[in-house]
Amino acid sequence: MLTVNRLDLEDANLLIAGAKAKAHEIGVDMCIAVTDESCNLIAFERMDGAKIPSITVAIDKAYTASGTRKGTHELGAASQPGKPVYGLQATVGGRMVIIAGGLPVSVDGEFVGAIGVSTGSPDQDMAVAEAGIEAFMKFNNEQICSGSKT
Repeated sequence: MLTVNRLDLEDANLLIAGAKAKAHEIGVDMCIAVTDESCNLIAFERMDGAKIPSITVAIDKAYTASGTRKGTHELGAASQPGKPVYGLQATVGGRMVIIAGGLPVSVDGEFVGAIGVSTGSPDQDMAVAEAGIEAFMKFNNEQICSGSKT
């Protein structure tokens, strides 16, 4: 029997809150999605000014990062003509995204889910996704240090 650790709704909300704070800081409203380790959507938020097509893109970035356990920016480089996963973006019904902004989330070296962000430039999407993970990790480290989380 397997024991599976995964993000829960509280975790997803922490990731989204951290990402939103960075989005506000850089002045770009974003779509933010969080998936569990099995690519299933846990939570999603579309900030008021975020682009409508970015809804699907953010969800699919999280799906891709979760399914491959790699950042979507890494897949972009590896999926160019002549590279190992050329054509990846055409697989799984076109859900695989190779644009920066999808990142896997790990806790103590164990993969637990992913975050996907879309609406800005690839660099902005990546920075917002990274900020979500940083906020999540900071909160969890504070909880462990205070003895609130086991």
